[in-house]
Amino acid sequence: MKFGRIGVIINPIAGMGGRVGLKGTDGPDVLARARALGAEPVAYDRTRRALARLKSIAPNARLLTPQGALGASDLTDLPLQLVPGASKDETTAADTMAAVKALTSAGIDLLLFAGGDGTARDVAAVLPRGLPVLGIPGGVKMHSAVFATSPEAAGHLAGLVVLDDPRVSQREAEVMDLDEEAVRSGRVSATLFGYVTTPFERSMMQNCKAGALTSDDAALDALARRIVREMEPGRLYILGCGTTTRRIKRALGFEGTLLGIDVVIDRRLLAADVTEERLARLIEGAKATIITSVTGGQGYVFGRGNQQISAGVIESIGRENVMIITGERKLTALDPPCLRVDTGKEATDAMLQGYWPVHTAPGRIMMMKVAA
Repeated sequence: MKFGRIGVIINPIAGMGGRVGLKGTDGPDVLARARALGAEPVAYDRTRRALARLKSIAPNARLLTPQGALGASDLTDLPLQLVPGASKDETTAADTMAAVKALTSAGIDLLLFAGGDGTARDVAAVLPRGLPVLGIPGGVKMHSAVFATSPEAAGHLAGLVVLDDPRVSQREAEVMDLDEEAVRSGRVSATLFGYVTTPFERSMMQNCKAGALTSDDAALDALARRIVREMEPGRLYILGCGTTTRRIKRALGFEGTLLGIDVVIDRRLLAADVTEERLARLIEGAKATIITSVTGGQGYVFGRGNQQISAGVIESIGRENVMIITGERKLTALDPPCLRVDTGKEATDAMLQGYWPVHTAPGRIMMMKVAA
């Protein structure tokens, strides 16, 4: 596939709901609410990062993209070949599907798209069987196995595909999506929508999100009770999303936000389901600790579903005030056996890399490598 033709599609609204705590950006009403809360687009920047890495690996790759918001409108400085597509500012799932069809008709060797699970669904719905597809992670929720571990990894892997590098194989990857309305009601309802072919190199592709392992329940409940007992008076505790950190919330006496960020002080709830903006205001001048968990099967600590804890928030609080908790079996099931961060800021990701103690039970830790 040397000197291959790469199709590029960008979902311009992907990821906008993350930092404002909306758990996604599916539907015009949610998008309008995200914008009202001050959400900014993130997909174009993440695409630029991916394409910069791609061109550094395979400078002769030919990039094809639709006209308008799904591709060329914000990438006018890049050497892109245009194909017909939606030129309107507000695009829909139907526009994404039409763009996929236009690019495949133009004869591409790989489809590279920026978005989240919803975009992956739209792409998979019309993708010709056997055509490889690769996701640049740009959404709020990315449970599907079609995404690279970071924008740079997506670009690097796409470049290796163009060069026909023998390290790259192909695999059938799951396309999953959550019901956003159910998530906002505190229920997790994930559905498998199908499989697509993706390029695969073990260190560059994320796995499909896996569920919790019940064998860790007793240890994690005991850990939650100990964390509560040892909470420092006057310190803010930022409790991340998911079932593991919800154990701490329950030990404090409230249910909390399953897939949101809650803040406590002096063992009481201070703020529930906070946005990045509110979180930044709360921690200003305060002592604070972030307690976060690990996404099962993927190993992410930051950057998958908890974008409210942004690079700026992490930098303000400091690496030394981040605590990672998760089940031991969840850690041993990771392949490759490392944790990951994707905060959207290279310097913050670099600060977080290295070896971390991960708390799995009272008095028990596992040292895990964190990579970007």
